[in-house]
Amino acid sequence: MNFFMTIQDFNDWGLLILRLAIAASFMYHGLDKMKMWKMQPSEKMPSKMLSMFRLLSVVEPLGAIAFILGFLTPIAAIGFIIIMIGAIRFKTAKWQKKFADPGGWELDLVLLLASLAVFFTGAGPISLDQLIFGLG
Repeated sequence: MNFFMTIQDFNDWGLLILRLAIAASFMYHGLDKMKMWKMQPSEKMPSKMLSMFRLLSVVEPLGAIAFILGFLTPIAAIGFIIIMIGAIRFKTAKWQKKFADPGGWELDLVLLLASLAVFFTGAGPISLDQLIFGLG
């Protein structure tokens, strides 16, 4: 029993690790979308979709930086939640992907729920939100 009580002393670090893991994924995928700025609309990539990916190429890395720093974390979490709902909807409706298909929406759901957890728990004490606003 003492082991579990001791491990709970590290909750602050657990929230930081969760934020960093989420940030890593959004940073990678957001920066990967930067190549969309060189593309032209096509039959495979209509103008609306291309514009959305271009927007995400900016928003995702900014949200990732917010998560890394723990700054305005609830706002960034809401952004990530909206992005992942859109991704899941797109993959299920447009691409007809199943949960665990290659390119399916399994990871999208994990990122959605992890972002939701951060939204509800806050950034934690190891964050600028705590330092500046007293939100932990």
